Amino acid sequence: MSHAVQPTCIDLFAGAGGLSFGFAQAGFDVVAANDFDPVACETLSLNHQGTRVLCGPIQGFSASDFLRDTAAGTDIDCLVGGPPCQAFSVYNHQRGMHDSRSGLFREYLRFVDGLRPKIVVMENVTGITSIANGGAVREIHERLGELGYHVEHRILRAEEYGVPQERRRIVFIGTRIGKQVAWPKQNHFAPDQIPFGQRFVTIWDAISDLPPLEISQGDEVQPYFGSAVSKYQQLMRSGSIELYNHVAPFLSDINRKRLKFIPQGGSWRDIPVDLLPTGMKRAKRSDHTKRYGRPRKDDLACTILTKCDLHWGAYIHPEQDRTLTVREAARLQSFPDAFRFLGSRGDQFRQVGNAVPPLLAQAIASAVLEMLKLAKNKSRVSRVPSSPSRVTAIA
Repeated sequence: MSHAVQPTCIDLFAGAGGLSFGFAQAGFDVVAANDFDPVACETLSLNHQGTRVLCGPIQGFSASDFLRDTAAGTDIDCLVGGPPCQAFSVYNHQRGMHDSRSGLFREYLRFVDGLRPKIVVMENVTGITSIANGGAVREIHERLGELGYHVEHRILRAEEYGVPQERRRIVFIGTRIGKQVAWPKQNHFAPDQIPFGQRFVTIWDAISDLPPLEISQGDEVQPYFGSAVSKYQQLMRSGSIELYNHVAPFLSDINRKRLKFIPQGGSWRDIPVDLLPTGMKRAKRSDHTKRYGRPRKDDLACTILTKCDLHWGAYIHPEQDRTLTVREAARLQSFPDAFRFLGSRGDQFRQVGNAVPPLLAQAIASAVLEMLKLAKNKSRVSRVPSSPSRVTAIA
């Protein structure tokens, strides 16, 4: 009996492997992946044990390095990757093409040329559209076009694919096996659109079953607390018998005092002026809307960054006077509990915040599978010999 061969995938700038995990869940064989961060590579290797991990700066590798010792040969179905986005992020006030990291998308394009995958997927922050008047976006389109790819890009909203978080990312999809790009179909909707499908997954849907903690309390490995109370929690617990990375970060005395004044739905505006950081005492009430935020239970999380820091956004637990743990941030990114993050607490937060949410990645991967299937079916039809015409003789 013959078995279907899995489509193959390579992940560049993989970080902890959010794209890899989503593509694997959709049915891809992620044959190889790369990142320059040794700790992220350790996390990759632990959680993607069938993937060959090449650790080091991308500039030091060639296309043949990724194909060596793999069963894929030279036939790669999809190349995915998210070149470092800090140079394009709105959180980087010195962002621009002068930043050395901004040119790393050209390394991705170098591997497109070397590997010639059927389909390419590149992810980045939406800020890339405004840098150099859109110069990076134009270059991506032009270069992929020169390599024979039909390319489209869209800004995708993670919450529309079951991720309990407001997160916008630009995604480029290019194909050399057709002239039509398939995009993932939205499967979660705002409350006023519920008749069209499932509602957005909320913060409380995501994290309410996790053990309660005091500041600095918790263990890197611990048992579950109670049962899952939502479908999302059941999905996150699948395949895990214990809980990783659930430790409440340390907070200074002044921040502990500030937390006491912030209700659900509140922010820095609820903190007495004499307790505010010096710089924020002069801030306009309309500024920094997410800082020192404590979200409501039925909210979506704000974008998970590389630090769940009070000064950066709404990262206070809805009920407990502390900030989010790595595991809570991972849940809000849609990483399942069986996915363990290695390194220091700072390393772990950075890996979670830099990742593509796996559920968003899985939705993209399912669209890519549609494209591969359509191209395969068309190829089969084109190979079928046409029947000879019958000529009926007239007597």
